[in-house]
Amino acid sequence: MSYNILSQELLQDNVYLYRHCHPGVLPWSHRLPNLLAEIQQHDADILCLQEVQEDHYENQIKPALQALGYQCEFKKRTGSKPDGCAVVFKASRLSLLSSNPVEYFRPGDALLDRDNVALVLLLRPVDEATTCSDPSAFICVANTHLLYNPRRGDIKLAQLAILLAEIGRLSRPTDGAANPVVLCGDFNSTPQSPLYHFLTTGCLDYRGLQSSLVSGQEGSPRGQRVLTSPLWSHSLGINPQCQYENKEPAKPSSSSPTAVEGAISKLTVQDLATKAAFAVASNQARIEHSLKLRSSYQHRLQPDGRPEITTCHSRTAMTVDYILYTPEFPAPPSRPGGRGLQLLGRLSLVGQLEMEDVDGLPNRYHSSDHLPLLARYRLRL
Repeated sequence: MSYNILSQELLQDNVYLYRHCHPGVLPWSHRLPNLLAEIQQHDADILCLQEVQEDHYENQIKPALQALGYQCEFKKRTGSKPDGCAVVFKASRLSLLSSNPVEYFRPGDALLDRDNVALVLLLRPVDEATTCSDPSAFICVANTHLLYNPRRGDIKLAQLAILLAEIGRLSRPTDGAANPVVLCGDFNSTPQSPLYHFLTTGCLDYRGLQSSLVSGQEGSPRGQRVLTSPLWSHSLGINPQCQYENKEPAKPSSSSPTAVEGAISKLTVQDLATKAAFAVASNQARIEHSLKLRSSYQHRLQPDGRPEITTCHSRTAMTVDYILYTPEFPAPPSRPGGRGLQLLGRLSLVGQLEMEDVDGLPNRYHSSDHLPLLARYRLRL
C-alpha cells in the first residue's frame, strides 16, 4: 500500500484547501481512527506512508501498527518540517536487511535546497513458501514525497536522480544481479507528465523543456524557466544515467614511490575521464535510468477511459501517487527462473465525478486528501 495520510499540521497550514469539508471531519481525533481502520482493513504486507507527522507517528501511529504486527521505519523531512515518510512491514512475512534514509537537501547547492526525503528498505521474505536459498536475493522498497511546487520541475528531477541512484546502488548486490524494486510515493506529477515518462521509459530528452511543464500539475503553467544542461551539478556525484560515479581511488600494491605515483596517475586519468563523460552526456540534454519501472495502475478507468484520481481537494483532482515496480526479468542461464514481480491485482480507484458525489476529500469515511493505492504481486527471487 502507498498512502499519503495528510499531516495534520500541513492541513492546518493550508486550511483553504479544505473549505469544502464539514469541519467535523478535519480534526486529527476523527481522522486517525479512520486511517488506522483503513490500514487494518486492507491488511497489506508493506505500507509506504507519506506526510506522516513525527509526533503522531511516535505517539500513536507506530504503537498502533506495532500492535498489528508491523515493524516500522521512519524518515523525517530535514529542516523544521513536521512530517516525513514511513515504511512499515509485517514482521511475520519479511525481515529487514537494511533501512536507508535519503535526504535531497544539499548544503550550498542552489538547486537541491528543499527538505524532501525518501526511505529505501531492503527486505527478505521469511515465509516458508517464498524462502529463497540465494543469500543475495531480496526486495528493494522505496518510498518518497517529491517537492510540490509545480514550477520547479528541475528540482523534482534532481531529487528523483538522487533516489534512483540510491535504489540502483542498493538493489544490485555484488554479483550484479538486479533484485526486484517497488517504488512508491507522492511524486507530485501526473501520468501525462515528462517526469512520469522518465520514470516509466527510462529516458528523458529535456532540451527546451520548460520547468513548469515537467510535472503536468497545471493546465496553464506559469513561468518560462527552461531546463538547462546539466540539470544538476557534477559535484553531486551522480551522472546523467542516474548512477553514482566511482570516486574510489585505486589502491597501490605497495608503498613504493613508483606504486604511489602510478595510483595518483590512474586516479587523475579516471577523474578526468569521468568529468569528460559527464560533460558530453550533459550536453545532450538527456537523462536516463536502467530500473525498467512499470506502473501498477493504468491511470484510466475502465471501460469509459476517464482519468483515475488519487488526490482531491478544493483546488485540484488528479493522479500524483504511484506504485511502480520492476516486472519479471528474463532469467540468465546461471539462475533459472529470474527475479522480479508479477502484478496480480490492484485496488480500484475512482474518477473526479465519484469524488464530487462524496464532496471530495477528506470526508466522513476517507480521512486524507489522497486515496490509498494497493497492489498485489507474486514475488520471484
